[in-house]
Amino acid sequence: MPPQRETSAWRPSVPGIVEVFHAHYTEYAYPMHVHEAWTLLIVDDGAVRYDLDRHEHGTPRDTVTLLPPHIPHNGEPATEHGFRKRVLYLDGSRLADDLIGPAVDGPDLADPVLRDRVARLHTALALPGDELEADSRLTLIADRLRGLLRPVSAVDATPADRPLARRLRELLDERVVEGIALDEAARLVHAHPAHLVRAFSGAFGIAPHQYLMSRRVDRARRLLLDGRPPGEVAALTGFYDQSHLTRHFRRLVGVTPGRYGRDGRYGRLGRS
Repeated sequence: MPPQRETSAWRPSVPGIVEVFHAHYTEYAYPMHVHEAWTLLIVDDGAVRYDLDRHEHGTPRDTVTLLPPHIPHNGEPATEHGFRKRVLYLDGSRLADDLIGPAVDGPDLADPVLRDRVARLHTALALPGDELEADSRLTLIADRLRGLLRPVSAVDATPADRPLARRLRELLDERVVEGIALDEAARLVHAHPAHLVRAFSGAFGIAPHQYLMSRRVDRARRLLLDGRPPGEVAALTGFYDQSHLTRHFRRLVGVTPGRYGRDGRYGRLGRS
């Protein structure tokens, strides 16, 4: 069987992400090379063996690998059937240079919470219109990476700030349709993005992106009951397109927008 090489790459509109790269290799081996950006890697199948700074490492499926910029490394399959990986390349706005040393010393992080967050971020990045969710998830990932790589004493543990959370909720309420980037919201309320997400989630029990999507779906329900077609409703409520509306609408309401607006039973349920 000939070697397989399946790849896809794109640049999302999420601050701090230089590139998203997914690949499936059976026999391909990377030569020694460097990246200008941070490399955040998870392996979904198989395993990778690599050298970093003249030390051998591996990436089993339950770990997250963080390779710092400008440090030479290579890579090759560590199993007979190769490996399948998902990679994020991050610029210095998310991870500072003072983490390079700790990342060189311990690039493979066996942290289930971090692994789950990275996987969920990749899912959000593959869905147009979910940029706020992706930005929020990336902010929490970067915050956890800093906590894992720095000594415990250097990690800031700030409690949830309800006034701060209320200010963010007001911003989201004011911009339900147009939305707001996490960095802009953080500047407006004078808070660090990671602290802002934690404060909001701690105060209201829901992440900022989930709150915004639920507000949009709520508006969409009313417009659908007015007889507006789903494609028009998607544009009027801030969704990227009709499929974006359908995905979130079905998740929150249990039916598609077309069925909700067409079937009188679901219209009455929507008002309950």
